[in-house]
Amino acid sequence: MTEENFLSQQFEANRQHLRSVAYRMLGSRGEVDDAVQEAWLRLSRSDRSDVANLKGWLTTVVARICLDMLRARKSRREDPMGPHVPEPIDEAREREAEMADSVGAALLVVLETLQPAERLAFVLHDMFAVPFEEIAPIVGRSVDASRQLASRARRRVQGAPVPETDLSRQRRIVDAFLAASREGNFEGLLAVLDPDVVFRADQAAVRLGSLPEVRGANAVAQIYKGRAQAARPALVDGEMGIAVILGGHLRIALRVSFSGDQIAGIEAMADAEQIAALEVEVLEP
Repeated sequence: MTEENFLSQQFEANRQHLRSVAYRMLGSRGEVDDAVQEAWLRLSRSDRSDVANLKGWLTTVVARICLDMLRARKSRREDPMGPHVPEPIDEAREREAEMADSVGAALLVVLETLQPAERLAFVLHDMFAVPFEEIAPIVGRSVDASRQLASRARRRVQGAPVPETDLSRQRRIVDAFLAASREGNFEGLLAVLDPDVVFRADQAAVRLGSLPEVRGANAVAQIYKGRAQAARPALVDGEMGIAVILGGHLRIALRVSFSGDQIAGIEAMADAEQIAALEVEVLEP
């Protein structure tokens, strides 16, 4: 048996599993076929000498392909199945597959409402038991952030919406922080910063002049005093954050964490690839 034939057999042994993953991500048979075919092409072109778990490797590849397809769909504001109506499963075609096990149209409708990264984290972890340590690099987040994505998705699937009161409260805190920053109001900054607040920046932000890490309200207030002229409140992957818009483009995204009515952490991201992977919605004043 040639190596190509052996590889083809191994892929076929995993095909239905891959279709099951892709269907839960995409909800469209046509797109599922495209995703699985692309996975085969990537496998056939890859160096597989260090692949110890082919099923896990293929699951990751298909997940990345589906995530790209969902983001492209969202960027075009295009839903190929119409507004939140998933394509039905061809039962005769899939009855021996995992795809036919239990996924109903109602669940797929809910999945269609999730952000791409949320959907991937939830599907891989809750439906296929993929650990968050493996999900994190796919969505370009930390393990904790990936866990939060799945948790947020789980609440929506279970019918428990994220409390709007929390976002409203956090929006007021961020607005107060930005206003104090622009006005150079040091005391105003201290009022909205937790005494033990931590600011961190990625390497791209450091190259732009940021410090990699700053701890304590006084120190963080000092670096933000008189700044934030281009900063706007935003939802970053559905959570309250800040977007820095320069020349009409998103240049820096900041994740903000809270402790009560104060900001407990700020994470600045300027890496272009990481920013492109984020779902950022700039909020109106």
